[in-house]
Amino acid sequence: MLLAVPTQYQPADFLPIIVQFVLAIAFVAFSMVASHLLGPRRKSVVKDEAFECGIESVGNARTPISVKYFLTAILFVLFDVEVIFMYPWAVNFRALGKDGFIQMIVFLALLMAGFAYVIKKGVLRWNEAR
Repeated sequence: MLLAVPTQYQPADFLPIIVQFVLAIAFVAFSMVASHLLGPRRKSVVKDEAFECGIESVGNARTPISVKYFLTAILFVLFDVEVIFMYPWAVNFRALGKDGFIQMIVFLALLMAGFAYVIKKGVLRWNEAR
């Protein structure tokens, strides 16, 4: 029979991790400094122009953005992640039986309650002032 023996770690046991961490930071710092020192410094109107990226920039990039954009994005991610939990359930639908079905009904009820709350609060209304 094998017994688990508690191991006492010494600071020297972490030396390979520390060396790898220091080497990674040194590589990043070296790459950034080398690219800054060796890279070209020619600036021109043509180089500063938008190149194959679509819309020309107009105005200041630091204009305030409505919080509704962020709320919509957060709600999308929230409900999207919750829907992801339905895929394993659908794959194992028969194996989970009646209990699994009831649990999914409760999950969907809570999901719809959250969605109803969001609609009631008016988060998805864009044209109206709250």
